[in-house]
Amino acid sequence: MRVGADTGGTFTDVVAADGTVAKVPSTPDDPGRAVRAGLASAGGEGRPEVLAHGTTVATNALLERRGAAVALVTTRGFADVIEIARQDRPSLYDAGVDRPEPLVPRHWRHEVGGRLGADGAELEPVDIDELPVLDAAVGSVAVCLLHADLDAAHERAVAERLRQRGHDVSCSHEVSPEFREYERTSTTVVNAYLRPVCRSYLQGLDGAAGEVLVLTSAGGLVPAGQAAEVPASLLLSGPAGGVRAAAAVAAACGWPDAVSFDMGGTSTDVCLIQGGAPQPSPQREAAGFPVRLPSLDIHTVGAGGGSIARVDAGGALVVGPRSAGAVPGPACYGRGGEEPTVTDADLVLGRIPAGAAFPGLGGLDVDAARAALDRARVDAGGVVAVVDAGMEQALRQVSVARGVDPRELALVAFGGAGPLHACALAEALGMPTVIVPPRAGVLSAVGLLCSPVQHDVVRSWSTPRDHAGLDAALSEMADQARAELSGQLASLGAVERPETPPEVEVATSLDCRYAGQSHELTVPAVAGFAAEHRRRNGFDRPDAPIEVVALRARATRPAPLEVTDLPAPPERQAVVGPTVVSEPDCTVWVPRGWRADPGPVGALLLTRTSG
Repeated sequence: MRVGADTGGTFTDVVAADGTVAKVPSTPDDPGRAVRAGLASAGGEGRPEVLAHGTTVATNALLERRGAAVALVTTRGFADVIEIARQDRPSLYDAGVDRPEPLVPRHWRHEVGGRLGADGAELEPVDIDELPVLDAAVGSVAVCLLHADLDAAHERAVAERLRQRGHDVSCSHEVSPEFREYERTSTTVVNAYLRPVCRSYLQGLDGAAGEVLVLTSAGGLVPAGQAAEVPASLLLSGPAGGVRAAAAVAAACGWPDAVSFDMGGTSTDVCLIQGGAPQPSPQREAAGFPVRLPSLDIHTVGAGGGSIARVDAGGALVVGPRSAGAVPGPACYGRGGEEPTVTDADLVLGRIPAGAAFPGLGGLDVDAARAALDRARVDAGGVVAVVDAGMEQALRQVSVARGVDPRELALVAFGGAGPLHACALAEALGMPTVIVPPRAGVLSAVGLLCSPVQHDVVRSWSTPRDHAGLDAALSEMADQARAELSGQLASLGAVERPETPPEVEVATSLDCRYAGQSHELTVPAVAGFAAEHRRRNGFDRPDAPIEVVALRARATRPAPLEVTDLPAPPERQAVVGPTVVSEPDCTVWVPRGWRADPGPVGALLLTRTSG
């Protein structure tokens, strides 16, 4: 049996290939405990053969600053790169804004002699004898030397000496072999910071299944051992699964262009889907630190069912980002929570039926929810309006801000709270259709179950305006990606290596820009750059040289089943709002002026009624 398990801030969701669903409260003190409880609750004899897992361990460790004590080894003169950063400020008009404290204190940043030129040629040999004895408290070491993305020899020499001394070492050429010194250093430091925590967690899942695969931020599964070595690639592990499943359901419903809207207990994740595929991003920011690794272009806001409502010092109603989480949870859970949350507001407004029962919690206490709102002197309708406004802005960020008209997109609503708020958001943006997929409350776990095994290879291109040799380099990288993915598959059990496995697919792309620009677009070929630049930015520059700065190759082995292959849930019924549709894993609010009709693959299609 193949099983997908998604650990969220409030619930852990498990979906098996036979359609069995389990939803259990998350256990923040030990996330693996909830995963095992979910596997047991999903039933079946013995342990699953394959566990496809989405985890928040990396994200939470970074947000809560619970990672390892990290030292940094870098080129002489570059110890402060992680603190100098870029000239852009996180909040332009906030005079008192502060950047996050560096993950490496100044006295643990060490420099070594040696230098490479911008073309990767050695200017000065590396001097590993300059390496000091590191503080005994150091738990992990990040090594990032200048231009190591072009030639890793110096980094390898430094890493070998450090490993001989018994240190756990993350090298930039292994984690993020791309140009831009600050981003490469930041990514390597984040990886070193997270590795001990994530390695311990993933090793703790040994035995939970015959094979444990983990979803990366790019939407592909990798063996748990590889995920433990590059935990910086797991910062969007769970949300990426939901986006993949949302794209598949939207396409099956005739909407290849859509926006996924995943509202869970702690946060909301949105992503633009075009041509049936989630939009990618080469970089994202996590806890204020840039992470330069392949990712889906997911925008996250601190708004979920557990987001706490309060009145701030200026008298304004604020919702989130602080969350009640799984423990104690919203006041209506009856677990000791006293602060009002979005779930409490939805319950008081009647959007969640008074007799509803959440997994592992029993019935919800509407009186406790109302009392919590009264104590905080906040109105349930106001709480919903404020949280919806924040999520509307997130949807605009991935549509209007990218030059895409939301009126031509469907909104795919999922997560435990997504279908409660989707119609109001679609109304605000003029989106014609809301799609609620089957098993919407556990869709991220469905996406995990149906995600491909994937391997990415990236390298910098040292001669941006000289395109000679590009085809040969891309072909070489494609062969490398295919060989490395095949090696990973060979190490997996028989379930992931069937007698007639699906064909490994390889795609290559390039990061291009016009001369003088500081940002790139990823395109399949240089010849397509001008058209993509015009589509994204509204203009092109026919007379400007095109620079190539990075090459990419992605090898993919499709999953043995598609999202639409899962057994169909009970057929949904057509209803006209205002009404509530209660489902085992979520609740759908159909407001006045909307109707819901059963659609393809078991989806529920919500549209506005005439007038």
